[in-house]
Amino acid sequence: MASVFSAIIAGDIPGRFVWEDDDVVAFLTIAPVTQGHTLVVPRQEIDQWQDVDGAVFAKVTAVAQAIGRGVRKGWDAPRAGLLIAGIEVPHLHLHVFPAWEMNNFDISGADANPSAESLDQAAATLKGALRDLGYGDTVPA
Repeated sequence: MASVFSAIIAGDIPGRFVWEDDDVVAFLTIAPVTQGHTLVVPRQEIDQWQDVDGAVFAKVTAVAQAIGRGVRKGWDAPRAGLLIAGIEVPHLHLHVFPAWEMNNFDISGADANPSAESLDQAAATLKGALRDLGYGDTVPA
């Protein structure tokens, strides 16, 4: 069940990675609801979150927590949003993003055409925040 995320993880399609370990990656979405909107994805190709092994899901959610800390720090946000939608790509992924209000949770309002510069800036901001929080060993250069 190869997906576009499998291609991004394999390096066949470029991605703005902010986290990489043996089991999980995180990269910025190309359709953010707020700047810093990140997808946390297991390397293992699995579609439904209900079908993932509990240990893998625990690792994915632990990384999502770290990314949540990073987006709150990087954007001085009062909350970090977390969503599991799974409609648009058949590969388990958690959406993590800085949130200020409830409409930040509406993925249908995502920016379908963000500038490359804004995505690059968001990646740099989040990487810096994650390093400051002590996650430097999982943040790619």
